[in-house]
Amino acid sequence: MVNAEPSRVVIADDHPQLRAHIRQALEAGGFEVCAEAANGPQAVRFAEEHRPDVVLLDIHMPGGGIRAAAEVARLLPEIAIVMLTVSRDDNDLFDSLRAGASGYLLKDTDPGRLPAALRGVLSGEAAIPRSLVARILDEFREPGRRRTVRRTKAALLTSREWEVMGLLGEGLTTEEVAQRLFLSPTTVRVHISSVLRKLRVKDRQAAIDLLKDER
Repeated sequence: MVNAEPSRVVIADDHPQLRAHIRQALEAGGFEVCAEAANGPQAVRFAEEHRPDVVLLDIHMPGGGIRAAAEVARLLPEIAIVMLTVSRDDNDLFDSLRAGASGYLLKDTDPGRLPAALRGVLSGEAAIPRSLVARILDEFREPGRRRTVRRTKAALLTSREWEVMGLLGEGLTTEEVAQRLFLSPTTVRVHISSVLRKLRVKDRQAAIDLLKDER
């Protein structure tokens, strides 16, 4: 009998040591890690490039994990999305599920349980800690309650706009950003103008300062 190919995963987290720890646990459990991303836009790009079975996303990495989840779900609906986070915040939990995540795992989960959790997601199960399942049930038990969900202007930005603003925040010029992303300077300026309009700020520095608070 020919063995099935291992399931493939993209890991996205801005902490290299944690990525290495997760990679070790997943590879020991029979998964193939095909790429590691350090931010949201990179995670989306690697998902498009490698077409993995699962994308494992940190929530509070640069560019936003929930934003990346929504982008992956829109572009590649066949890919399973699982969040891996320290956050037990209700807003993060429900925003992740709305964005398309099939799993919401906490970083204090035993790493040895990660492979089984991801296999469960790939077989159609939801991977959510028992401590958080009760909150989901409460949400449906109280249909009259209106949960306050965090919504920021920055959530309107596309992955490419985040990428452009991130490079500008590193001190690159418009021309340097264009070269780095293989775009024309005109296209970069269009992205910047779009960001200023969405954030309702007057210049790029104001946008950069505002976005720092979202990272």
